[in-house]
Amino acid sequence: MNILLCCSAGMSTSLLVSKMQKSALEQNLSCQIWAVPIDVVIREINKADVLLLGPHVRYMFNEFKKLGDKKGIPVAVIDTVHYGTFNGKEVLRTAERLYKEMKGSANC
Repeated sequence: MNILLCCSAGMSTSLLVSKMQKSALEQNLSCQIWAVPIDVVIREINKADVLLLGPHVRYMFNEFKKLGDKKGIPVAVIDTVHYGTFNGKEVLRTAERLYKEMKGSANC
C-alpha cells in the first residue's frame, strides 16, 4: 500500500512518516509512505493508494476528496491527537482501514 501524507511544510509530517514506517516494519508490512506539501499532491496522488492530510491542512479536504474520488483513492484528515503525538501505529491503522473500505483488502 502506498500512503501519501499532505502537509504545509513537511517538518512534523516527516517525523510522522518515520514513525509510520517504523510501525509498518514492526508489523512486517511493506508500505511506501511519504509526505509532500500541498502544491505537490496533484503530481504524487497517482502513486498513492491512500491520501492523508495533516490537521493543519484540513481546509484542503474537499478539494482533495473530489480528486481522490475521481481516482478511487480514499482521502481523510489525520486525527489531531494521533498527529500531535506522532502515533505512527494509529495513523497507519487509519490508512489500512481506509484502503480496506475502498479496495476490499488491507495488505500493504
